[in-house]
Amino acid sequence: MSDSLQDLYQEIILNHNKHPRQYGALVDYTHTAEGYNPLCGDKLNIYVKLDGDEIEAIQFEAASCAICKASASMMMEALQGQTLEAAQAQNTRVNQLLTTDVEADMEADGELASLVGVRKFPARVKCATLPWHTFESALKEK
Repeated sequence: MSDSLQDLYQEIILNHNKHPRQYGALVDYTHTAEGYNPLCGDKLNIYVKLDGDEIEAIQFEAASCAICKASASMMMEALQGQTLEAAQAQNTRVNQLLTTDVEADMEADGELASLVGVRKFPARVKCATLPWHTFESALKEK
């Protein structure tokens, strides 16, 4: 990865950490879950409001590291208004970006491509995947 691309990815993560999207509790949620990573202390809550199989609203609250908060913020933007099927496909793609050597594509993956840099730090992969796993857990809860 070029230095300029790595700098762009870092800038995206820092921006989402400082200015998280859709941050705060969602009052009229239909599904929620709490995620916790005991290894680093990251905690977050995901709130989802479904309308049939469409994500009508999604928000989060977090006491976490920058990578976890940025990943959650990017997830909010990526999943808002999506169907559950599209959300699952997005979740699978993020898992690929974080755990395999698949190439990231800014055009196709959008800002989620910036998470590819986390692969260099295996201990931090759990920080980036925690919001996505918590989202999955929320859908299993009522």
